[in-house]
Amino acid sequence: SMYNPEPLAPFVDIVSLGEGEDVTVEMIQLYRKAKREGWTKAQFLQQAAQIPGLYVPSLYAVSYTPDGRVAAVTPQEGAPAQVTKRIVTDMDRAYYPVKTIVPSTEITQDRVMLELFRGCIRGCRFCQAGFVYRPVRGRSQELLARQGIEACQDSGYQDMTLMSLSSSDYPDLLPLCDGLLEWCEPHKVNLALPSLRADNFSMQLMEKLQRGGRKSGLTFAPEAGSQRLRDAINKNVTEEDLLNSCRTAFAGGWSSVKLYFMLGLPTETDEDVLGIADLANKVYHVWRNNTPNRSRGVRITVSTSCFVPKSHTPFQWEGQNTQEEYLRKVTLLRENLRNKSITYNWHDPETSFLEAVLSRGDRRIADVIEEAWRHGAKFDSWSEYFSLQTWMDAFAACGVDPTFYANRLRDREEVFPWTVISDGVTEKFLWREREQAYAGKITPDCREKCSGCGANRLCEGGICHA
Repeated sequence: SMYNPEPLAPFVDIVSLGEGEDVTVEMIQLYRKAKREGWTKAQFLQQAAQIPGLYVPSLYAVSYTPDGRVAAVTPQEGAPAQVTKRIVTDMDRAYYPVKTIVPSTEITQDRVMLELFRGCIRGCRFCQAGFVYRPVRGRSQELLARQGIEACQDSGYQDMTLMSLSSSDYPDLLPLCDGLLEWCEPHKVNLALPSLRADNFSMQLMEKLQRGGRKSGLTFAPEAGSQRLRDAINKNVTEEDLLNSCRTAFAGGWSSVKLYFMLGLPTETDEDVLGIADLANKVYHVWRNNTPNRSRGVRITVSTSCFVPKSHTPFQWEGQNTQEEYLRKVTLLRENLRNKSITYNWHDPETSFLEAVLSRGDRRIADVIEEAWRHGAKFDSWSEYFSLQTWMDAFAACGVDPTFYANRLRDREEVFPWTVISDGVTEKFLWREREQAYAGKITPDCREKCSGCGANRLCEGGICHA
């Protein structure tokens, strides 16, 4: 589901917000009734808009200010003033496809995907998923073990991934892995756990998952090079957390670490950028000082992407760095990463620029999308097919300035294109989090203390401090 559907509004009849297990059934039931009773399409869409979680773009009129901002989004024909996402309250009762269709061709997720929980306790201020999937709801350890084994037995898959936004935050992770490994090992099924965090990295867990196999590389995402900036984005990971995790891994025989960062985060300075190089060098020295046999060498990969402001986050008001500014920071970092054991990869800023336009665009972007498509913009997520010039020509042809959407700082009072769409988190809370970012203050995670974001109101009987 999408949380700013406006650039696609003219192309889409219904947008289903949030989790689809329940609302999809309700929509299909309504459609069957409409077919039986011979409704017109307009009648069907009007009734669909009454189902919580279904947004019908054609039932909303958008007006604009003289300087191009959205002035108002007005519901028509009885459409609700706000459409709130749907969630599944009880994950243990939610549908899980134990019997899946096994494809005959190669696909990306060609394995059993076992979802531990929905949501994330962390509250990183740049992360849309962390806000729109609130509140956190988990599955029981016993149910997960049974579903994972049954899914493998039915499909014949030899790989199972324990998946969530931050999988290592699942409270019963060690006993769950023990229960699964008891079945997986004799059946030669590999168990994988992505989404590791440096502050709760468990050597005990990694040894379990890598038992008898080759030690693959570890991946951590500090996101920023200084503690000041990590506090500003609420990434509650310290340098010591990361170095301790690397120390443990190197001592245990690992020799490859990937570190992910973003450039262009709000409040970032050149000092923060240089902090990335400093942190990578510290990881290298941890390897030198904690590896008994250094003959294999070490591979440390630093990757940076360009920060993209997203709707429904505390940074939805921010402007993205220009491509020129991002590349200046890339050059600054590259010149300070001279160690031959450290490889530096950076993400192309052109696709990030377009992503920023689309992520906060309004309905006027739809004409640009169509124009770009007509001139060959297809398969754009494959780098060999992507051409920013095709898109820039489309913006020019439609009289749309992409920097207006990507690089402009918004006022507190600005009406966003997605103002009708609610994920349950209040705008008041998001603004407060933005102020906390500029003050360099962290917000504790959800298990430690409820911060009153508002999302718990969506749960039946959920206690909310908003």
